[in-house]
Amino acid sequence: MAGRTLRVLVVDDNERVRRSICLILRSQADIEVVCEAVDGADAVRKIKEHEPDVVLLDITMPNMNGLEVAETVKTEFPSVQILIVSQHESRGFQWAALAAGVSGYVIKSNVGRDLIPELRRIQCLRRLA
Repeated sequence: MAGRTLRVLVVDDNERVRRSICLILRSQADIEVVCEAVDGADAVRKIKEHEPDVVLLDITMPNMNGLEVAETVKTEFPSVQILIVSQHESRGFQWAALAAGVSGYVIKSNVGRDLIPELRRIQCLRRLA
């Protein structure tokens, strides 16, 4: 989005994973990490507070898993896009995530290669909406 910063919330219960994702995101001049959340309930609170454009969301978390958060977000904040970043490579998890309304799915082991291109794809979808 020319001239528009993509505002991102990073949600993962593993601090090391959150830091790694944030480092990748901060390497992009037009992406701002608005905040981080440590679990699903924390994510919903921070979405209300910070109004991000995109939420990067783990599936396996305490206090609401990622699929529950995705369903809540799509109901309460329909303009917010969700990108799942998960260790689960199973097609079953991917289909469940898509059914919950997410815009994309990245496997954590491929995050260095796939995260930014997938965010760019979502950014384009937001432009078209």
